[in-house]
Amino acid sequence: MSIDLEALYIDLHQHPELSFQETRTAGIAAGHLRDLGLEVHEGVGGTGVVGVLANGEGPTVWARADMDALPVTEETGLPYASEATGIDPDGNEAGVMHACGHDMHVTAMIGAVEQLVTERDQWQGTLVVVIQPAEELGAGARAMLDDGALDRFPKPDIVLGQHVGPLPAGAVGLRPGPQMSASDGLHVVLHGQGGHGSRPDSTIDPVVMAAATIMRLQTIVSREVDPTGMAVVTVGAVHAGTKNNIIPAEATLELSLRYPDDAAREKVLKKVERVIRAEAAASGAERDPEISTLHTLPATINDADATARATAAFQAAFGEQAVIDTGLITGSEDVSWFARDAGVPLVFWFWGGVDPAVFAAAVQNDSVDHDIPTNHSPFFAPVIHPTIEVGVKALVTAAREFLD
Repeated sequence: MSIDLEALYIDLHQHPELSFQETRTAGIAAGHLRDLGLEVHEGVGGTGVVGVLANGEGPTVWARADMDALPVTEETGLPYASEATGIDPDGNEAGVMHACGHDMHVTAMIGAVEQLVTERDQWQGTLVVVIQPAEELGAGARAMLDDGALDRFPKPDIVLGQHVGPLPAGAVGLRPGPQMSASDGLHVVLHGQGGHGSRPDSTIDPVVMAAATIMRLQTIVSREVDPTGMAVVTVGAVHAGTKNNIIPAEATLELSLRYPDDAAREKVLKKVERVIRAEAAASGAERDPEISTLHTLPATINDADATARATAAFQAAFGEQAVIDTGLITGSEDVSWFARDAGVPLVFWFWGGVDPAVFAAAVQNDSVDHDIPTNHSPFFAPVIHPTIEVGVKALVTAAREFLD
């Protein structure tokens, strides 16, 4: 009896779990993989699940799906909307939602494995299914690898992965080379000298220091990066002070940096550090700023030859019009750690989750940015059909392309 994928998706959507807390989701995924006859390993890298399907001599394909949710309160109004809450990484209670579609990723993976098991007389090789935790922290892939994933399970000849996004349902998007940007998250502490708000002359004001730093950081992309290139410098959080008449002793900033490759990363990081230290010096700070890294994600770079093969397979499966080049996506992913550590090709693609009629109307009205919710939005919710079916078919198509 086939798995009810719609019911699985709705269940996962209603019960989201934050990064490294995905015990229920992992258990459900492991149970389905075990029922399908795979050799299943749980607790890899914390809450990760690995399923191995050995089917004779041939290549080994790793197929990865991530499963964590986000600290976002759902506002879709759907009858199956999440009402879950959880404790976010800062220790605060927050609404929890699958605002990035990882519930759809797990659902499509289970459906694809079921089909590959059913069709196992048509292919040979080994399929390794990776259900990964904590992609949203940029830490789950690294945790699984540090837990010995490449030594404990058959080493891949290729790594495959996919992500649902704000494209019309039925579309599949990929490109050779950089598919998603590299990323760093930085935590910065600016040290001043606190005092009474009525006597700013007796203080070194870290709030003014932070404001000057934020404004100067914006000139890196606008004045120091080649206009034909790409970089993003975003200050996503600023914290300082407790009361209007107290000048605090320090201010903190949290930055998100994006770049297309390692060379650009090195240049932008140096410029960011220069600006932070220079503005502190200009403010008269007596202590150097503290700059620490929250996470580092490499660029998601698709192997050219493998991507050409996958693209041709997708075109045969979905039609040439349905397969598009998404361009470089400025979001970041940690899937490429698997391929980088193994020294093998990666193919990572997107598939659409928006009602095609709704998407077409937004294009006609020039309102895509306004009317089509993107990943991480509280309104993000893929249409169930045909998103599930396309996700399943895309994974099966790609896996079969690289299995004998």
